[in-house]
Amino acid sequence: MAIKVLVVDDSAVMRGVLSEVINSAPDLEVVGSAPDPIAAREMIKTLSPDVLTLDIEMPRMDGLDFLARLMRLRPMPVVMISSLTQRGSEATLQALELGAVDFVAKPRLDSMAGIEAYRVEICDKVRAAYSARPRVPVRGADASKPLLREPLGVIGTNSSGLSERTLQERLVLIGASTGGTEAIKEVLCSLPEQMPGILLVQHMPEMFTASFAKRLDGLCRLRVKEAVHGEKIVAGTAYLAPGHSHLSVRRVPGGYQCELAQSEPVNRHRPAVDVLFHSAASQVGANGVGVILTGMGKDGAQGMLAMHQAGAWTIGQDQESCVVYGMPREAAVVGALDEVAPLREIGQRIVARLRSPAGRGIKG
Repeated sequence: MAIKVLVVDDSAVMRGVLSEVINSAPDLEVVGSAPDPIAAREMIKTLSPDVLTLDIEMPRMDGLDFLARLMRLRPMPVVMISSLTQRGSEATLQALELGAVDFVAKPRLDSMAGIEAYRVEICDKVRAAYSARPRVPVRGADASKPLLREPLGVIGTNSSGLSERTLQERLVLIGASTGGTEAIKEVLCSLPEQMPGILLVQHMPEMFTASFAKRLDGLCRLRVKEAVHGEKIVAGTAYLAPGHSHLSVRRVPGGYQCELAQSEPVNRHRPAVDVLFHSAASQVGANGVGVILTGMGKDGAQGMLAMHQAGAWTIGQDQESCVVYGMPREAAVVGALDEVAPLREIGQRIVARLRSPAGRGIKG
């Protein structure tokens, strides 16, 4: 039985391209296409699609307004079709907060290679969305309220209970993909301001990582920024891999620094989680804390195994709380994880581990 897809886009050209691309896969079928959310609403009732692809900027009703209503009244897997612009990236992040499973940037239609890459990407993401656990957001009064940062205080006597040595010598490495923007937000927002440096890889295009870092910086106690090549990693700051480069860590006199490289994709991704985790295995060793969150595919599994073998403590998100249980499952299968936990507990387990000696000798 083919996965039934409803395409919603105000552009007739895009509806045609999306339909042709999706229908090229034997296990996918476009059962209808709608020019706006009003028409889509009726088609959902009559066609009962398994997955929706949804444009953001449309007539009659904005895509975000439609998504919010859909997730409240009839939650279903949604893949957003986003433009590669600042406005498009910010709207896409809002869509992910509202419950969309994933997004795909609108393709360039001027080359066959670009269309083929797009075909593979969107078909993979539709399949992942179909198997995903739809996340209906809890809309509380403080759902997106920025957290007030406290003064830095004196290192060694901070509320996190972490010593100056821990803050300077330890590192936290986090990787995620599908569903990861909300998972990373939840983990980072649960952490105290005074933490060792944190390095993050989330599969996203360049424009989107800039918006994502800015968004996180406004919500978390930690400082969050895009990583810059050669910059020193300091405590209390999280560094997000920019969408154009792999991020790795390098040990230098007095600490660590970020390294960026626009080398070939790894596991079809750049940035890739495996690149970060492998560098942590060789450069950070038992002082590393590895975290793998929700995501499609297997990126990060071998790198986390290398971290585990180097003495680092590692944790993966459990199946129940994952949007897509792919990357954490693959890490578990190869024996790379010390612990598995629901998303809501991962932040506190990271802090508990950091209060213990480096490595896995003592359970936190």
